[in-house]
Amino acid sequence: AGKARLPGERALRLLKIFVFLGCLVPLGLLIYNGFQDNLGPDPTATVTHATGFATLRLLILSLCITPFRRLSVRLAWLIRFRRMIGLFAFFYGCLHLFTYLWLFAHFDMQAILDDIAKRRYVMAGFSAWVLLVPLALTSTQWSIRRLGGRRWQVLHRLAYASAILGVIHYWWIVKAGVRTPLTVTLVLAVVLAARPLWSLAQARRRIRIRI
Repeated sequence: AGKARLPGERALRLLKIFVFLGCLVPLGLLIYNGFQDNLGPDPTATVTHATGFATLRLLILSLCITPFRRLSVRLAWLIRFRRMIGLFAFFYGCLHLFTYLWLFAHFDMQAILDDIAKRRYVMAGFSAWVLLVPLALTSTQWSIRRLGGRRWQVLHRLAYASAILGVIHYWWIVKAGVRTPLTVTLVLAVVLAARPLWSLAQARRRIRIRI
């Protein structure tokens, strides 16, 4: 009965195309504005911020999928999009890091190490990216079989830690008094609270069944 409620394979394929194209929108806007010479007075900062925003938003969006699909069997198909969105988050994270390495640090390793040691927002952002690397490398079905489902799930909980570090990076990089990171912070807080609340609800349900 649950499977009957899922969208058809053709609808899912079309939806995947739309999601794929939607994930490319931030990059497309950057390229378009670059060709139009419309990246503002500080193009480097514009590119850096845009890729950082895209990384954090897509990462948190991928984390929202599990809580949403648990709300109803009708939403179980959402899990089919989590890997794609997560990989796009890693893709934009790589662009964000590359922008810093190239346009800010000019691939000067000593300057990079000094930044990591002295600037806490650089340390937080770099740590968030490092945590995404093993997740991207183990995003295949082969990896799930190789690691085993339980170990794979434990490993991929690093996405939560990466998102937390990403939000911290965001707060530390904005000026004092700026509240633009508040929205993503609240969304992430809800996502983080959803997991223990779900576990608690399931435990109570099992107790009622036994009684």
